[in-house]
This record gives sequence, structure tokens and C-alpha cells, in this order.
Amino acid sequence: MNGRIRLRPRSLLLWFVAACLAGHVCAWAQSSPANVSGTVVDPDGAVIAQVKIVLAQPGVTPKRETISDGDGHFVFADVSPGPFHLSFGAAGFASLEKDGTVNAGEQLVIPQIALVVARADVDVEVTLRPEQVAEDQVKIEEKQRVLGVIPNYYVSYVPHAAPLTPRLKFQLAWKSIINPYTFGITGAIAGIEQAENTFSGYGQGAQGYAKRYGAAYTDLVSGTLIGGAILPSLLKQDPRYFYKGTGSKKSRVLYAIAMSVVCKGDNGRWQPDYSGIIGGLAAGGLSNLYYPPQNRNGAALTFENALIGIGGGIAGNLLQEFVVRRFTPHLPPPDSDKR
Repeated sequence: MNGRIRLRPRSLLLWFVAACLAGHVCAWAQSSPANVSGTVVDPDGAVIAQVKIVLAQPGVTPKRETISDGDGHFVFADVSPGPFHLSFGAAGFASLEKDGTVNAGEQLVIPQIALVVARADVDVEVTLRPEQVAEDQVKIEEKQRVLGVIPNYYVSYVPHAAPLTPRLKFQLAWKSIINPYTFGITGAIAGIEQAENTFSGYGQGAQGYAKRYGAAYTDLVSGTLIGGAILPSLLKQDPRYFYKGTGSKKSRVLYAIAMSVVCKGDNGRWQPDYSGIIGGLAAGGLSNLYYPPQNRNGAALTFENALIGIGGGIAGNLLQEFVVRRFTPHLPPPDSDKR
């Protein structure tokens, strides 16, 4: 014997067969499919059913999908060995993604997958009713006082202010006629008339002054109620002056003059100021009931008072457009018409 092992032909054949079988087993083990499974739960640990799970692998198409069962369990069978990517999606929960690698023949169980509740991004647009917008805007207007004293209620510095409701029109009129400044300016007018002996039929002295004061206040009340509340409510017109504030000086002057006979309707359109014009005539007509007989001129006095009212309106509008705003605190914010 020379130390070499001689294999007999039969032994050699058996060895060859065994080697081949071992090679096949190794090759099968390296390429045998695997399983990937797991359980999906919520933040409290309760299982989630009907979760959509998508499995993706490089070079493997198409992607595979499955749904978690009533126990939150899912499984992908016959998964090719190698890296994989899982996507989890369920209504009311934030999506989740996980990566991993599975070996050939492995029964891979992924640790419990917890989905978090999705954050609710809700865009809520709050739209106020026009009546509420008008209410809020009037509250600001009622704080408008020239030099902090003189009421400046009937001016809107909001270009596209909400239309006034009838209640708000009467509210502005009422607050205007009972304002302390109104009583004071009425007293001043009566004093001037007495000094100039206007409406001489009232006479002089305290009694004459009281009659002039009563007439002047009645003029103001009737003009404000009829032209600023009653007719605007019936004719659906806005009794306020809408501040322009832009454009050339000439355009603003013409605008202020026009606004003495033009107004904005509750529909937002410009139209003849029937409320103001007819209201002035009505107030002038009523004045014939309490002016001294010798100072009544019938229709002449009525139209005279109406024209005086229009002229006063032009002067007031020009002051509003170029002067008053500078001395009026508590103005509305610039974006108050964008609500």
C-alpha cells in the first residue's frame, strides 16, 4: 500500500451522487422563497383591520398588496430573498413605511407595527352674515367723533360696507337725535336765530328762545328720521356718506358734490338720493305746522328749506372728504370690508 486510498467504482459513484445532492440542496436553500408577516395596531395597542399593506422589492414587479385581517395580521408568502419595502395605509391614520431584508426560506415576523392617528387639517372659513357685518361696522361708526366729541355716525370709511338693516338705520337716527352734542348745537342755532330775530313771530325773551329751540330741534328730528331712517328703509337706500379719499382733488370735490343728491342703494349700486331729497321736502313741509304764521311761505318755505339742506349737505360732504377724517379717532381698520 502506498498510502493512497483507492475508491472502488461503486463507492465513487455513491460519493458523486451525494455531492450532487448536497449541491442541489445548497442551491435550493439559497433561492427558496421566504414569508414576511406582522400585526398592525393603533397607538393604544388595539389591532387595526383593513389596513392596506404594499410590498415592493428591487427588480420585482408588480408590487404586491394585501389587507390586514380582523386580528390586524398580514402575511406575504413566497417573498424573494433580499431587501424589501413595506407601506401601510388606513383611513384616519398617518401612512407608515418600513424597510427590511429577508433571507432565503426565512419566516420573518416584523415587530408590531403601530400606526399613529392622522392630524386633522381642516380649513374652516367663517363667513358672517351681512347683517352681522353691518352690525359690527355700525358699532365702529358710533365711536366716530370729531375731536372726540362731535358725532360722526353717518360716514362710512369702509368702501364696500355691508348694507344697513332697517333696525340699524333707525338706531343711527335715534342716537343722532338724542346725542348731547345735538342738544347743544340746537341751542346755538336757536340763539343765533334769536339774536338775528329770525322767525320774528316767535318773539323775544325766554319764551321766544324756547320756541326757536323747539322748532330747530323738530327740524333736526324730522329731517333725520324721515331722510335717514324711514325713507331709506322703505326705498332700500343707504343714508351714509361713503368717504372716497382717493383720486385727484377735482374728482373728490365732484364726488362730494354729487353725493348730496346721489346715494348708494342697499344693493350696492349708486342711485338718486330719493330718501334725502324727499326727506328734506317732507321736513320742510312739516315745518309749516309749527313756524309762526307770518313766517310761513307755504311751498316756497318748503323748497327753500330743502335747498338749504342740499347746500348744507354739499358743504358737509366737502368737509368730510378733506378735513373731518383727520380729526376723527377710532376709525375702522383698513381691512374691515374684507370679512
